[in-house]
Amino acid sequence: MYIIINVFYLIAAFKWGDWRNWKLYYPTILFLIIGDFLYNFLLYKKSMWLFHDLILPNHTIITILAMVVSYSATVLIYLGRFPEEWNKRFLWFLLWVGIYLSAEYFNSNFGFITYHNGWNILWSALFTGIIFVILPIHQKKPLLAWILSIVIILSLFTIFDVKISEMK
Repeated sequence: MYIIINVFYLIAAFKWGDWRNWKLYYPTILFLIIGDFLYNFLLYKKSMWLFHDLILPNHTIITILAMVVSYSATVLIYLGRFPEEWNKRFLWFLLWVGIYLSAEYFNSNFGFITYHNGWNILWSALFTGIIFVILPIHQKKPLLAWILSIVIILSLFTIFDVKISEMK
C-alpha cells in the first residue's frame, strides 16, 4: 500500500512540484524529516501509531520511504504553490489536510496504520493541521517554527504522559 501511495506522491511532485526552486525548500523538507525522526526515536518504546504493509517489512522502512518521497513531494508542492491571498491559503491548507487525512483514514480502516497509547484519528487530524500551519512558518521564519514545534512536542508529551525516564 505504501509503495503505491509514494508512487502517487512522486508523480505529483514531478507534475506540480517547484523543482526549479528546490534549494529554497530543502531546509523545510529537512525540518519535516527531522520531526519524524524525533518522533520515531523519542517514542521508540511508546509509539502513538505504527505503520503496517503487505510488502514493506516494518514501520521503519515505511517511515523512511515516506520521509524521502512523500515529505519531499509534499513540501515541493505545498510550499511551491502556496497562494498569496489568505482565503486561497486556507483552501490550500484544507486541501492538503484533507489529502493526508483521507490517506490515513483509508490506511486505518484497512489495518495499514494502528493507533496506540491514546492516539486516534482525531489527534492525527489536529497534528496534521499543525504540520501544515508550521511548514510555511518554517519557510519564512525557521527559528519561530522550531520554537513552536518544541512547545507542541512538550505539550504532547504532557498530554500523552510520555516520561523521559521511559525512553530508550
